[in-house]
Amino acid sequence: MATDASPKIGGDGLHFWQLMIAGSVAGMVEHMAMFPVDTLKTQMQALGSCPIKYGSVRQSVESILKSDGPRGFYRGIGAMALGAGPAHAVHFCAYEFFKKSFSGGNPDNHLAHAASGACATVANDAVLTPMDMVKQRLQLGSSSPYRGVWDCVIRVLREEGVGGFYASYRTTVLMNAPFTAVQFATYEAAKRGIPDSFSDESLAVHATAGAAAGALAAAVTTPLDVVKTQLQCQGVCGCDRFVSGSIGDVFRTIVKKDGYRGLVRGWMPRMLFHAPAAAVCWSTYEAGKAFFQNLNDR
Repeated sequence: MATDASPKIGGDGLHFWQLMIAGSVAGMVEHMAMFPVDTLKTQMQALGSCPIKYGSVRQSVESILKSDGPRGFYRGIGAMALGAGPAHAVHFCAYEFFKKSFSGGNPDNHLAHAASGACATVANDAVLTPMDMVKQRLQLGSSSPYRGVWDCVIRVLREEGVGGFYASYRTTVLMNAPFTAVQFATYEAAKRGIPDSFSDESLAVHATAGAAAGALAAAVTTPLDVVKTQLQCQGVCGCDRFVSGSIGDVFRTIVKKDGYRGLVRGWMPRMLFHAPAAAVCWSTYEAGKAFFQNLNDR
């Protein structure tokens, strides 16, 4: 068998393109499977600025069904399909590269795992943020002024310029850097904390560790996620438009209109999204890595 000359960047001996495929598939599966919950979270977080008349999870579900039917939960899924694959390919490749560089081969170096995750998210967000903005504007429901993904892209370019796609980039990085640091460090630690009766590489281990990591990371970063949603949806469906676009300005506006509880709006669907999403994502990613490891060993 001919030798593949492409570089191997992970500690698992996988090639760059193999990690990209595993990461891309994991990201697509994660976001497509959990998209309805993400729509619910977006609409709840936009409530503080938009004239959407519901607050609890149950009321939100009923309102979406009443106004748009079941398809209302999937508005904007095309934008996520375009963004999630490339973004997660970059994300996991960067994580494996930095983990190998920072950990020095020590699998219990949780600080290295956290730092690797934080570095990976900067690259991930640069790829995903434009399509995430399009997705969230479409998720606002039938009252959104956009007919679809490309209509939104063209109108944002014409009316707001390229900067419109990155209005929330600073906030997104500030949110996702600690989110990913907590998630990746918790995931690696949880994997090793599960009883020895389970295989360290079993599907149940990856799913359990991923769910715990996703739930914890989602809980501690909800306020910044609310700010990100407000920035990405500004000027749409009656949402406030922020002159400066600074994080502090958005924080003050949310607290003024909704009180401090406005900063944790949507925390329940956010956790309901990220716990199973992380379980699905990590399980799919590790399954993809295992597939390529077996392929390389033949």
